[in-house]
Amino acid sequence: MDPREAARVLFQQKKNPHGVRASEWSRRPDLNRRPIVYETIALPTELRRRCSRASFHGWLAVALLLLLAAPVRALADQQPTYFGKPDAAESAWVSQMSAYVMAHYPTVADAEKAGYVRYTSPDETGAISYANKHWESKDYEHPSQLWYDKNGKLLGADYSVLTSTSPSRPSLWGINPGRWFQFNAHVHWVQRDPATGQVKYDQWAWDSDFNSVPGAHADDPSAATIVAMKKVQNAGDVVTIFHFPSLWDLIVWVLPNPDGAFAWHNPNVKP
Repeated sequence: MDPREAARVLFQQKKNPHGVRASEWSRRPDLNRRPIVYETIALPTELRRRCSRASFHGWLAVALLLLLAAPVRALADQQPTYFGKPDAAESAWVSQMSAYVMAHYPTVADAEKAGYVRYTSPDETGAISYANKHWESKDYEHPSQLWYDKNGKLLGADYSVLTSTSPSRPSLWGINPGRWFQFNAHVHWVQRDPATGQVKYDQWAWDSDFNSVPGAHADDPSAATIVAMKKVQNAGDVVTIFHFPSLWDLIVWVLPNPDGAFAWHNPNVKP
């Protein structure tokens, strides 16, 4: 586990004994009723890192040091404020959404054919994320991300609305606005080791870091900038690169979840 990730786990485990997505480390209202400053110690939250109690305790000391010593830079992502079970309207939307997504993207091959690109490694429950780089979801037929297990089984989807379009939490489709959370802008890329051919996921940089390279533009990122940042030796080693803009995001389980479609944890998903 990355030490910066462990810092988020510190707050996450404080209130959740069974573990949640590390990407959602502070999504409980009693932890973050408003955003806090943590960007220099936190990974982009959509990376969905779950944590276990065992891994947490090993990193606790490091996390505390990072929280105390890390310089601050910007406000953190805004977390959800509503955590209830789906009501009738939400359940109806989830039912329609799940049927559509399952019919159109049942396998990874279907997602890739539709333009979704993998950018994460499996998390601790096995979820792997794919993005289509279209960040305005106008309805349930347009998920911005899909996630699968290692066997290619569809687990869930994300829906997005740009913060430039909706400065406040979206009120769409009968979904409680408090279920949405906000991601700060950053750049993702996937790279290949030229010596081994192994693909490395989960590579990213905040917009401010990316734009610090002369001539770089985070909203139109290039592999040349990754070379200039000394992350890779050659531009050809970058498999894919894209901008993840500031947006509101809604995570929905497609796989039936006894805890509810918007819950952080799905007991039906095993590592």
